[in-house]
Amino acid sequence: MFNLKNRILKLTDNDIPYLESSASDTLERLQIATCVVLLEVARSDDAFCSLEKATLSAVLQKEFRIPEGAVEALLEVAHSRREESVDLYEFTGLINENYSLPEKIRIVELAWRIIYADKELNRYEDHFVHKLARLLRLRHEDLIDAKLKVLEEVRGQA
Repeated sequence: MFNLKNRILKLTDNDIPYLESSASDTLERLQIATCVVLLEVARSDDAFCSLEKATLSAVLQKEFRIPEGAVEALLEVAHSRREESVDLYEFTGLINENYSLPEKIRIVELAWRIIYADKELNRYEDHFVHKLARLLRLRHEDLIDAKLKVLEEVRGQA
């Protein structure tokens, strides 16, 4: 299975201050950009529930192979960077410049996984993930294939 960790800096608890002080490093910036996008997915319906937060944290921990404490620090940095930005383009632009098509599709799969954490899809989440796919220059078919893959996994866990 494809993992973003192949292209992302692996953090340890000791690396958290480095993450905050050296976000200019490309790998760290990519990690932050990916986190910002996934955080936006989780908040797209204005209901960032504990289940979505737990899913987001688990996804980041697994994909980036970082400890729980580093996930919290990453979320804080991503939140701060998003607050400072005007739109998502700076984050998706960085992703587009550095990630391959399979890596971008993986981000959309993770987005669907976060959306379906609460087992329901509302129109704001659906709208946002479609917008994300366009920003990542993905075909509609890629978006739907990612959705169906995640739905199949979610239904298999039920």
